[in-house]
Amino acid sequence: MGLRINDVVPNFTAETDQGTITFHDWIGDSWAILFSHPKDFTPVCTTEFSAVAQLSTEWAERNTKVIGVSVDSAEDHRKWKSDIESYGKSEAGFPIIADEGLAVSKAFDMLPAEAYLPDGRTPADSATVRSVFIIGPDKQLKLSMTYPMTVGRNFAEILRALDGLQISAKGVATPANWVPGEDVIIPPSVSNEDAKAKFGEFETIFPYLRKTKAPE
Repeated sequence: MGLRINDVVPNFTAETDQGTITFHDWIGDSWAILFSHPKDFTPVCTTEFSAVAQLSTEWAERNTKVIGVSVDSAEDHRKWKSDIESYGKSEAGFPIIADEGLAVSKAFDMLPAEAYLPDGRTPADSATVRSVFIIGPDKQLKLSMTYPMTVGRNFAEILRALDGLQISAKGVATPANWVPGEDVIIPPSVSNEDAKAKFGEFETIFPYLRKTKAPE
C-alpha cells in the first residue's frame, strides 16, 4: 500500500552528495520537500533541480528543507550539480540522496518491490521516480504529486501548495487557485460563533462556505 496523506513517512539512513543522513533527524523541526528523479544528467530534471536551487531563499523563509533523491551515486550527484548550477545560475546547496539500492524509492512507493536496475539502464527503467512529497515537522506526509518524465514540475505551484499547507495548519482551508494574501475558507466544523471569536469578521456565501482574512 502506498503512502497516504497524514501517514508518518519512512525513516531511513542514506548517503547523499553531502554525507550520510538519517531522514527524520535531518528534517528536525522543519518542513521538508523530498523530490525525486529517475537519473542524473537528464534534460528535464536538470531544469527542475536548477529551479529548486533558484528558490533557496523562498524555502528558507518558509522553514523548509529540500532534498533530492536519485538512483545514481553520490559521486554522480556531485558531478551533475555543476550542470545544475551552470544552467540555473544558482548554487545547488541542497543534498541529493544516492538511492542506488532503490530502498528509498521503494519505501515511498515510487517503484514496485520487485524493481531492479538492469545493466545499461535508461531513465525509463526508473520513470516513476518523478514525485514530490511535502512533509510536515511532525514527519507526516501532507501532499504528494507524481509527474511523467516529459512534463517539467511547476515549482511555483509546489511553493504555492506549501504556503497553503502552512496556513491551513492554522485551522483554515484554501479555495481553488488561492495565493498568499487572498481570503481563506473557514471549515464547516467551526460554528459561526466560534468563527467570529477566532477570526473576527467573515463572509457567508453559503452556510457551508464562509471566507475570512487569512490569519497572520
